[in-house]
This record gives sequence, C-alpha cells and structure tokens, in this order.
Amino acid sequence: MNAKGACFQFSLTLFLVVSGCDVGNKAAVFPLQLLGFDVDIINSVHFSNHTGYPHGWEGDVLDGEKLLKLVNGLERNGLLSNDSISSSSGHIGHILTGYIGSESFLRSVVTVVQKLRALNSKCRYVCDPVLGDAGEFYVPVELVDIYRKDVLPLADVITPNQFETEKLTGVTIKTTPDAKRACGILHDIGVPTVLITSITFQDIDEQLHDGSNSIAMFTSQRNYNTENKKDFTDEQYILYAPFINGHFTGTGDICAALFLAWTAMQAETDSNENGALKSALEKLGGTMHAIVKRTADYAEKMSQSSSASQVFSREMRLIQSRDDILTPPKLFDAIRVAP
Repeated sequence: MNAKGACFQFSLTLFLVVSGCDVGNKAAVFPLQLLGFDVDIINSVHFSNHTGYPHGWEGDVLDGEKLLKLVNGLERNGLLSNDSISSSSGHIGHILTGYIGSESFLRSVVTVVQKLRALNSKCRYVCDPVLGDAGEFYVPVELVDIYRKDVLPLADVITPNQFETEKLTGVTIKTTPDAKRACGILHDIGVPTVLITSITFQDIDEQLHDGSNSIAMFTSQRNYNTENKKDFTDEQYILYAPFINGHFTGTGDICAALFLAWTAMQAETDSNENGALKSALEKLGGTMHAIVKRTADYAEKMSQSSSASQVFSREMRLIQSRDDILTPPKLFDAIRVAP
C-alpha cells in the first residue's frame, strides 16, 4: 500500500547491483518499495563496488540465457500471472530496466518484456537506456542500434540523460527546441513518454535561468486523438533546478524509479490525467534536488578523507532522504513548453 492507500501491482526491476553502494537495483528498489510498490529484483551484474573506486572491482555478469532461465522459473511457479498464491497479486504491472552491458542480455530483455505483456497487456515498461554520460560510453556502442530498433518501440517510458538522448536521436541538444525535436524523434520511434533526466544547455539564457547556473529536466508525452491516430499533441514541460557541483553516482537509477512511481500514481489519482505529467515532474525534481544536495553536503564534510571514502561520500544519501521520497518538497515549478 502506498501513502494514499492505493494498492499497486508488482514491479520487476532489472539493474546492476553493487555491494555497499547505492546504485543500480540498490538505488531503484528502496524508493519504489517506500512508495508502495512490491518489487521483484533481477540483477544484471553483481559487483563488489561500482567502477569509480580506485582499486577495481570483483563480481559476475548475468548473460541473456541466464536471465531467461530466471524468468522461466518465475513463470513456472505462477509468479508472473494471477494464478499465483494470492489472487490480489501476481501480475507484473511494471518492468524497469537500467544498466545492461551486453547484446545478449539486452536482446533477452526484449523477450522478457514481450512475455510479460502477453500475461498482462497493461504492463508498463520503463526503460533507462544507460549508454554513458559526459561524452563517454559505458557500454558497447553497438547497443545504441539495438535500443533504437528493438527496445524503444516496446517502452512506455524512457529516461535517458542528455548524452544518451543525443546518441539515440542524432540531435545535439543545445536549446529547448533541440530537446523538443529529440523527443519528437523518440515519440516517432514509438515511445509515448520521454524524460530527459538532465540537460546542461549551451544557450546562456537557458543555462543561467533566473540568473543562476542551472540544470534542466525535460519531459514530453505524446497524446493521440482517440478517433484519429494521425492527430496528436506533444505535452511538454521543462523544470530548472540550481546546478550542484560534483559527480554523484546513482542519480539516474533513482530518477527512473521515482518517475515510474509518480507517473503511475498520478495517473491513478488524477481521473482526467490533466496536470499529471507536470505534477510527476515537480515531485521528481523536488526529491532529486533534496537527495543530491544532502549528498553534496556530506561529500563536502568527507573531502579530506581517503580517496575511497571520498568516492563513497558521493553515493546518494538515499536512506537519509526517506522523508523527501515519501513527501516530495515543492521546490520548483515545471513550465509548459509551447508547441
């Protein structure tokens, strides 16, 4: 049950997990559970720590064949359908994927999504297409085409960062019109809702929003005319927040999980869904800013510590931000972008 008393379906998350670090599944699952989602977890990798630590890492990577075996085991035991032990649960209502480092695993994700949709046609797929950041790929470049051709057409929501959006669309995002054009391309591929989780604009008027250095979130939802599918409008909002200096791990994972939760919850509570996207973005922006600010303050206190401790200090202060997840602070207004 969530804070509003509404019962939600199960969610299946496929992320990396790293011990001792609030990234991947460790970062995504806690906010979802806190907001009332019952989460089943499959780890795409299991590492001792994330790759930013100074002395390397140890661990294992799950391949596509093993992923399918795990899902088949869930299916055989009735855990993917309403034939499970409790008639009030069982259907997977949401699937969330994050870091995927191999072609075989990514292609198996396509199979898993198709299987879950066959069992529950209303299953929402939220895809965080992790490719890289700040001009650097974290995964093989070949995955870009697989995402574009095979994965994105299945997704209900995607949550790329600026770099990932540019690689998926071929659009360099310097201004708001660039972000609009990139979202339009993603909608044309088949994605109904896009959240660009962070944009640093090169246009000085947008970068210095309200006179201060800022970072932006941009969301776009394509709404079709029910009588004519060729007739549609793109509902778009932008949210500016003060830029917080530093490199923090786990932000994308938390962002994807929170956006899954708030878009689902707003759709449930807003009967006509008017303002649902705006409200979800404002809640997301308030919570993310609070978590990152708390983490930055902690990192500042740890700035004279060992290199490993400094890396650890930049991982999201997630547990300490419980109240900000449950009750997002109203810090910023999402601005409607003109068509």
